Amino acid sequence: MSEDQGKKQLLHLVFGGELKSLSSTEFRDLEALDIVGIYGDYKSAEVAWRAKAQQTVDNAHMRYFIVHLHRLLDPNSDKGGHG
Repeated sequence: MSEDQGKKQLLHLVFGGELKSLSSTEFRDLEALDIVGIYGDYKSAEVAWRAKAQQTVDNAHMRYFIVHLHRLLDPNSDKGGHG
């Protein structure tokens, strides 16, 4: 944890699942969602997102997302960029 000292914690959730159609973000089965994890910065979340997206590249309906939890918890926490 010492490497994070001085760095603002900006929580990001990485999750995914199989979509009903390629033109929507509605999931086929909510109980089958893959909750990858919660990360303290965008860069870490992006690494996890890329890894999961690469693992599922053969399934066009499988999509992973990064949710900026810090923006939901404190809408004024990040005014631009991916922080």
